[in-house]
Amino acid sequence: MSKLSATGMSETGRILEALLSGQFICQVSDEDGFHFLAEEVNRERIDSHLHVLNRRLASACEGELYFCAYRELGDNEHKVISQQFSEIAGSLLPLTEWLILSQEAQGQDSPISAGVALRLSELQTVVEDTPALREQLAKISQYKLFGSTSSQVDGQLKQVFKRLCEQGYLVRPNQEKQIYIATAKVDYIFEVISFIDEAEGLGLEQQAMDAIGQQEPLL
Repeated sequence: MSKLSATGMSETGRILEALLSGQFICQVSDEDGFHFLAEEVNRERIDSHLHVLNRRLASACEGELYFCAYRELGDNEHKVISQQFSEIAGSLLPLTEWLILSQEAQGQDSPISAGVALRLSELQTVVEDTPALREQLAKISQYKLFGSTSSQVDGQLKQVFKRLCEQGYLVRPNQEKQIYIATAKVDYIFEVISFIDEAEGLGLEQQAMDAIGQQEPLL
């Protein structure tokens, strides 16, 4: 039996509540919850509770991410999933452009993934000093997902980071510092993009590489 938290809720109850509210659990977003779910007996207990609600415990990114999925699909479940997929699809473009911008600004060869630290002040300095990145950020920050109305790099970046935290893609471990850590939900987005790319034959990976290649001469 799991221990009770300070609020009197068991770890099983806390994780059930988090999963049913739509949260994604990984080592970065919820270290205690992730270690709890690493135990098979705990996963079975959670799955058993979810079963009565027509839900199941699902995982992605080779077991680095847990979330709640439907067990059987009826008309109502199809409507909910269609809505969720529509929201994800609508977020893919701004998220992809943001990830490419961040990767370029940090001078990294590999995509941002779970555990990678993003320092807002360092990113701001690079973007402010690079006209091409300033233009990109201005465009990205105005997407509906981010909804920035600021004309300044500082305001645009803070709004983008705020929304990424709200969406579960980043966490800010210390509120006194402007250091953000990517969660495994970022890797999940790459899996979704890869799935759609393969299913639809869109060549998204090549388009992303082309986009990066076009930016390099500007930096």
